[in-house]
Amino acid sequence: MASSSASSLHLHSLPKTSSGSRFESQRRSVSSHRLFASPVVFLQKSPKLSAIRASSEGSSRRRVYKESQASASGFPNAKFQQIASSVLPVGSFVVVTFVLWKVVEKFMSPKSSPKSSVGEGKGSTQGVKWSFGAGTNLLQGFSEKVDREAKQRLNEFAKELRAFRSVDMSGCNFGDEGLFFLAESLGYNQTLEDVSFSANGITAAGVKAFDGVLQSNIMLKVLNLSGNPIGDEGVKTLCATLMENSSIEILQLNSTDLGDEGAKEIAELLKRNSTLRVIELNNNMIDYSGFTSLAGALPENNTIRNLHLNGNYGGALGANALAKGLEGNKSLREIHLHGNSIGDEGIRALMAGLSSHKGKLALLDLGNNSITAKGAFYVAEYIKRSKSLVWLNLYMNDIGDEGAEKVADALKQNRSIATIDIGGNNIHADGVNAIAQALKDNSIVTTLEVGYNPIGPDGAKALSEILKFHGNVKTLKLGWCQIAAKGAEYVADMLRYNNTISVLDLRANGLRDEGASCLARSLKVVNEALTSVDLGFNEIRDDGAFAIAQALKANEDVTVTSINLGNNFITKFGQSALTDARDHVLEMTEKEVEIFF
Repeated sequence: MASSSASSLHLHSLPKTSSGSRFESQRRSVSSHRLFASPVVFLQKSPKLSAIRASSEGSSRRRVYKESQASASGFPNAKFQQIASSVLPVGSFVVVTFVLWKVVEKFMSPKSSPKSSVGEGKGSTQGVKWSFGAGTNLLQGFSEKVDREAKQRLNEFAKELRAFRSVDMSGCNFGDEGLFFLAESLGYNQTLEDVSFSANGITAAGVKAFDGVLQSNIMLKVLNLSGNPIGDEGVKTLCATLMENSSIEILQLNSTDLGDEGAKEIAELLKRNSTLRVIELNNNMIDYSGFTSLAGALPENNTIRNLHLNGNYGGALGANALAKGLEGNKSLREIHLHGNSIGDEGIRALMAGLSSHKGKLALLDLGNNSITAKGAFYVAEYIKRSKSLVWLNLYMNDIGDEGAEKVADALKQNRSIATIDIGGNNIHADGVNAIAQALKDNSIVTTLEVGYNPIGPDGAKALSEILKFHGNVKTLKLGWCQIAAKGAEYVADMLRYNNTISVLDLRANGLRDEGASCLARSLKVVNEALTSVDLGFNEIRDDGAFAIAQALKANEDVTVTSINLGNNFITKFGQSALTDARDHVLEMTEKEVEIFF
């Protein structure tokens, strides 16, 4: 019994060790306990006490076993940790190096052939179209959807070409491929007469789509390819195709990067084609050489009616070459030369050529060509002799008062010009007074554009005094003429008596409320002619708006259908008054008046 107790006390006082030594210690303790203590304890004690002791001894055994296990395994663990601390970094380095090498090998190795790549495992990039273009690395499904939608649109366009007489496809951006697809709808087409393919990104390569198509088309009359960079090469291809076309009458090639070589091809076409009536070559890069080529074709062509060369680089030499071609031509009716820097010398040569022209020229556009009073003299001499000219544009030159007086003298002798534009020519009160005097006994001029000239209130007075009872002007444009409220008073007085003016443009004249009120008083008077008044950019406020609104309500027989008050200082109160006036006129007279704010 004593040995048993001593053994028990010794076991409980053992220090805690590692799990390895704990197992061995517990095994020895259990063996010794079975040899000495257990026969005595289990024979003398009651079952209940034996169970309690067995339980306590069992827990002691387990603790001793764990401690003995820890003690036995301490040395091997330390050894293992020492080896692992040296091996693990080396292993990590090897693994990382191997992975990096595989990644580099994947990108650096050449791509496998299509056959071998099909059988290999599918990567994450399968179905992707790779491209360096922005937005082009699209999934195949999305790309197919885009292609499908594009084809659907082209099919709809093709149906339109077969169904309608006039089709406008400008700005659809279908490019060369789209044109090749659509061109098939033009062959043997018995419906379409007018088509516009302008601004679609068509190049010289796309123009080839017309080859074999336009030759078989006998219905198409208007072909518009403006805004496409087809260049000289594309024009050459097109002209070769049109040599055998017998239907197209209007060819529009504005802003197509066409130069002198392209103009040369057009000239060859004019020599052989007897169908074209209108050819537009505006805003290209045609220089003196190109003008010379076109001029050389004019004597050999007896069908061309309108020649548009606005915005090119003809200059004085180009105008001189064109003048020689005009002498032998009988068919031209319109010549558009706006913005070619022709100058006075070029105008002199051109007017001489037109004087020898055997045809009946009806329209002449000489705007923005650096013409001064000297050049205006040559123009005036031609006006005196012309019996066919109906429309003359001298807009944005610099003829001044002296030039205006020369033109005015010519108008006194001319009985054909109905529309004349002398806007933007630095004309003052004296110059416009000369024009007004010319209109006193002229009943032919119906449209007069004097805008962008500083005629001031005095110029407005001189013009109004004549137009009050004389002339036959139906459209009078005095925008940006600095007439102010005083000039508006003269114009308003003229409107009380004039019975011809239907369109009046008084934009940007600083009329303010005073000028608007003067015009409003005239609107109260019955005027059977006036239908449109433009008062934009005049610093008009609510008081002016109220005056105009009251005038509309007071005139039961109002004929005005449009009033523009945009870009003024009218608040919601003035707008409300004008809206009420409009509704009142509609209710009382059943006439609609459009008022723009």
